[in-house]
Amino acid sequence: MGPFPGPDAPLHPPTPSLPGQASPPAGRVLFPGGVYLILDPAVAAGRLLEGIAREALLKGIRTFQLRVKTSETGVFYELALTLAPVIHAAGGLFIVNDRCDVALAVGADGVHLGQEDLPVAEARALLGPEMLIGISTHNLAQALEAEALGADYLGFGPIFPSPTKSHPEPVVGIERLREVRARVRLPIVAIGGINAANIKMVADAGSDAPAVLSAVLAAPDPTGAIADLMTALQG
Repeated sequence: MGPFPGPDAPLHPPTPSLPGQASPPAGRVLFPGGVYLILDPAVAAGRLLEGIAREALLKGIRTFQLRVKTSETGVFYELALTLAPVIHAAGGLFIVNDRCDVALAVGADGVHLGQEDLPVAEARALLGPEMLIGISTHNLAQALEAEALGADYLGFGPIFPSPTKSHPEPVVGIERLREVRARVRLPIVAIGGINAANIKMVADAGSDAPAVLSAVLAAPDPTGAIADLMTALQG
């Protein structure tokens, strides 16, 4: 893997088509590399997500996912509606976790789905050909299936133990990440326990965009934590 792009670098190249698959539509949003920042109000502990997003954009982060684990659609929608224009105005990519309806309502760039969420084909029918669909995977079989079904990128993990999951999947580790990287051509967003001390190792093992959550949102100084992550990622 080459160096990660800076804030003004081109986006991730289009994913090569698999045998028998059509090429991605010309209008499909491409995928940036670098840090993938997950914004979750439950982890932010009262800090404004908009402020953290603005600081992250200033430091060069270009990919954001909003994760809201609540049954109150209005809460999710209002947060997404606030964040989407801020991120888009700075040239960032805004992805909504789980909720295709919220993603469509706020003009997000895509959705990230878990193994128990809406299947890829049904999500694609709702979202159209241009929006990104990411799929959480926890082993090679799931990663290969997600690629075959037409996902645009993979979430893979947890790479390390994570404090933000009440019922976490078993830790997969760096070697499993290398195994998946060798077998799939989609961008890989590694997730789970990633911080400034290990983000470079995760990138070197094959993650195009290591995901961070508590390393920023739960840090005493989120702005400093973002700077440390960006420095560590660039080696």
